[in-house]
Amino acid sequence: MTGPAREPAAGMAPGLPAEAYAAALAGLPAMGHRRLVAALRRWSPEEAWRHVVGGRADEDPGLADLWCSAAAEVDVDGLWRRHLHAGAGLLWFGSSGYPGVLADDHQPPGVLFHRGDPSALAGRRVGIVGTRQCTRYGREMAHELGRDLAASGVRVVSGLAAGVDGAAHAGALAAGAAPPIAVVGSGVDVVYPRRNSQLWADVAEAGLLLSEAPLGAAPEAWRFPVRNRVIAALSEVVVVVESHARGGSKYTVEAAADRSRTVMAVPGSVRSPASAYTNALLADGCAPARDATDILVALGLSTAGPGPAPADSRPAPGPVEAGVLGALGWEPASLEGVVLRCGLTPGETMVALSHLQRDGWATTRHGWWERCAHG
Repeated sequence: MTGPAREPAAGMAPGLPAEAYAAALAGLPAMGHRRLVAALRRWSPEEAWRHVVGGRADEDPGLADLWCSAAAEVDVDGLWRRHLHAGAGLLWFGSSGYPGVLADDHQPPGVLFHRGDPSALAGRRVGIVGTRQCTRYGREMAHELGRDLAASGVRVVSGLAAGVDGAAHAGALAAGAAPPIAVVGSGVDVVYPRRNSQLWADVAEAGLLLSEAPLGAAPEAWRFPVRNRVIAALSEVVVVVESHARGGSKYTVEAAADRSRTVMAVPGSVRSPASAYTNALLADGCAPARDATDILVALGLSTAGPGPAPADSRPAPGPVEAGVLGALGWEPASLEGVVLRCGLTPGETMVALSHLQRDGWATTRHGWWERCAHG
């Protein structure tokens, strides 16, 4: 005879997958990645949750009580249904689908919420990072590098933030080749910044969107430096396109150096604050990333070049316009600054700049002029 059916413990829901309990664990207060990984090394997600609801999940009685109280408010079944409705999956430390490159890391995420196809990680990967306040030059370089690397079969890893990150992912998508990989600093259902909503959807559709943050998690400032270690861990090479002297890219570079990853930097004007950190990296001995070929060489893929660049369809500048374009350089400049460099009158300079803008060689914003790399 068989005994009576065992009743599920309080806070447990029968028939749920391990991912549901892993999601519930990740949402507990003060459950950072170190504590979560420690729990998942000892128990399966369901067993860990059983210890949580029983007040036995940590040697610290205060923390165990905190988790027990929080777990009493969690509807694990409803939480998992929310994930399914959002199209979000979950990989947990110790599961068969968890990325090997992160499982071997010394600071692995306990869980990775995702939208898209995790198999996108199966390939060569390069991180492209930089400032949100990038110049036109930085935006175009990030787009170009992302496009050419993806066209060569390399996965572009970045953070889907404004500026350099978004431009790199847009370039990777434009290639229509290797899938892009994004590691974000909020829940995979919380788009940040909002203006990147279509880009988020496109990356999730063509590649993979990852986050350690539970669904609904806001893009709090502390999440981004923590997120950057995952970008570094996933990347074989990290490329900094533009970064101010105290920019957040430092966290990614430090995490990359801690993991013996190659760090490269895009050279920029010494007069541009947006290139202050990248130029400092070059001065410290990092290799320059002038184009995708430099990065492919660092990957050992020097024979798999990005192919010919698209033809420039813009009309060639006339002699006066060419002189003004050269004086404009590659950093934002005021009209007065261009006048001082080119030796023309303000009126003559303004006419030439207008012609350059019309033909796609320059653009202006808030009184500052910038050169366009491509039409």
